[in-house]
Amino acid sequence: ATKAPFRLNQNQALLTFEDEEVAQRLTKMSKHCVNLDNRTANVTVKPFELDMGFQFELHVTVSGKKINVSDIPELPIAEDWMRDKLELHFYKTEQAEGGGEIEEVTYHKGSGTGVITFLKPGASYNFVRCTKYPFYAEERWFIISVSPHFDFHLRKFQPHCRVSKKTILLKGVPEVEEDEESVQDMIEIHFQKPSNGGGEIEKIKYISRGTAYVCFEE
Repeated sequence: ATKAPFRLNQNQALLTFEDEEVAQRLTKMSKHCVNLDNRTANVTVKPFELDMGFQFELHVTVSGKKINVSDIPELPIAEDWMRDKLELHFYKTEQAEGGGEIEEVTYHKGSGTGVITFLKPGASYNFVRCTKYPFYAEERWFIISVSPHFDFHLRKFQPHCRVSKKTILLKGVPEVEEDEESVQDMIEIHFQKPSNGGGEIEKIKYISRGTAYVCFEE
């Protein structure tokens, strides 16, 4: 269950029902006449909006131009030199035939990782079939690892407001002489009756003055 904090303003009430169909039915009816002792109050039922979120589609594709390189040995040479060695290595390998020209090399000495970007689209596919490659530097042989580089694209990004299925927001409760607890009881009695479209209530909170933050579970 998600706990949703909500600011409840003056003359408003929150009601949570056991059956979500009851809450949705009351929301569709919208206007309700509630008997508050000696007077009838016209109140409005609104959907209870829990929070604001976002909806989007995440598309992941294997890059045709880039590969990730890891396990790059840490050697006592400048980072520029290591980038040059990586570029020469991947340009000369057998897999580079027909598309080994390199556009860019990034190298992170601390993590021993880098990204090789080829000039020709599709060139990276020749490398990811093998995960280990011998690498010669400073008169020694090392084994470096190669893995696919993934491109991430967000699409159909839009804000989304999550609406409670079981809780409703009651607005427009008039000020009356009765105390807050008595008015809350009268509201509960009205919305529990099936003849009013209501049903069994799990929780209710009514505010007659000021504001209050309430936390309902959804």
